[in-house]
Amino acid sequence: MENITQAIQGVPLNHYILLSAIIFAIGAMGVLIRRNAIVIFMSVELMLNAVNLLLTAFSAYRGDAAGQVFVFFIMALAAAEVAVGLAIIVMVYRNTNSIDINVLNKLKW
Repeated sequence: MENITQAIQGVPLNHYILLSAIIFAIGAMGVLIRRNAIVIFMSVELMLNAVNLLLTAFSAYRGDAAGQVFVFFIMALAAAEVAVGLAIIVMVYRNTNSIDINVLNKLKW
């Protein structure tokens, strides 16, 4: 464990922040621009992974395990989001024969 912490601390913290910001921006653009429900869920996962990377980097630099505990909670949240989201996508596809989110307006009363 000590070698991993030293390897993480060998890279400047600014690089982790920049990489996380780029990954988060790609995910945010995917959520805002794309209309495919599966791509939107993948983009949300990208944003969660960017946060996980940043929490892990900060945790390693501070030498505190609290950030890594939060990473486990975020991973559990992501797993629940995938399970519920995939079930919703399957039900929408069964009703509309499309996974385009613009088609969801048909489900209104």
